[in-house]
Amino acid sequence: MAVLMRYVLGLAAWLATAGMLTWAFDPSSSSNFVVYWGQSSAGSQKPLAEYCKDATVDVIALSFLYQFPNTMLDLSASCRTTFPDSQLLHCPDVATDIKYCQSQGKIVLLSMGGAAGSYGFSSDAQAQTYADTVWNMFLAGNSTQRPFDDAVLDGVDLDIEGGSTTGYAAYIAQLRTRFATGGGKRFYITGAPQCPFPDSMLASTLNSAWFDMVFVQFYNNYCGLDAYPSGFNYDTWDQWAKTKAVNKDVKLYIGAPGSQSAAGRGYVDALTLNAIVGAVRSKYTSLGGVMTWDASQAMGGSAWGQSVSSSLKGGLAKTQARRRRRR
Repeated sequence: MAVLMRYVLGLAAWLATAGMLTWAFDPSSSSNFVVYWGQSSAGSQKPLAEYCKDATVDVIALSFLYQFPNTMLDLSASCRTTFPDSQLLHCPDVATDIKYCQSQGKIVLLSMGGAAGSYGFSSDAQAQTYADTVWNMFLAGNSTQRPFDDAVLDGVDLDIEGGSTTGYAAYIAQLRTRFATGGGKRFYITGAPQCPFPDSMLASTLNSAWFDMVFVQFYNNYCGLDAYPSGFNYDTWDQWAKTKAVNKDVKLYIGAPGSQSAAGRGYVDALTLNAIVGAVRSKYTSLGGVMTWDASQAMGGSAWGQSVSSSLKGGLAKTQARRRRRR
């Protein structure tokens, strides 16, 4: 049975990569696969569009907007050009790739923060003002300097790992006010807390602001995937989602390193992660899928990412088939 399952998952990954099997992001699904792109943590990364040709990828988080409110982007070697007389990146090629990704049913988010950077707000008022700046520079507003030109991103991700905890709830509230003026396009708010609960940087924001998805980093901590089952604390996060979250339909994602070198600890091979995901899916309706750091690590020669994503989607198909048989 195990050999047959590996064959089925491998075939699904091949079909998806070959373009013969397609999926698109579904916010209500438990089968979405999220990759961070931009930091080239494996030493090199493909252009964004190359990852979007892989049908197993559903969500891409561009990393990082690493300075704010003094806006600065870093996408590693994928973009080096800047606006005249400015240090702000101007990335027409990435803009073209963003629109291609969206045409393939993906959503593309702007990830703010990261493990290194200079960011944070001094007050709610400053956070609200900066929400307008992000709306105008990256989303559906207007600005003389838009790093991705006329490409309209699908939302923002808060990967806050330093600085002050001030202002993020006000920032999200102001963004959501702007979202209502976006001509009917759906925008998303996501966060990427560490797995220790409550997260030291985002706890108050998670309890007081709307999130559509939360990408819990189950690595580099005692509660990570390598601590499964006894130390792995998905159940704690599920309890938060059901009882404390503003959005009671918020989806939780299992954040996983895409290779042994992608994190200090927490990596598990694809078969192990697939088994963990299956166990979580069978018990918790809050699951939205898997997030991985990062594209360059997960989508390389090992096909770790394709195996994990194909298992997600195969598991969903089996769940749906069982439900149909019960009718």
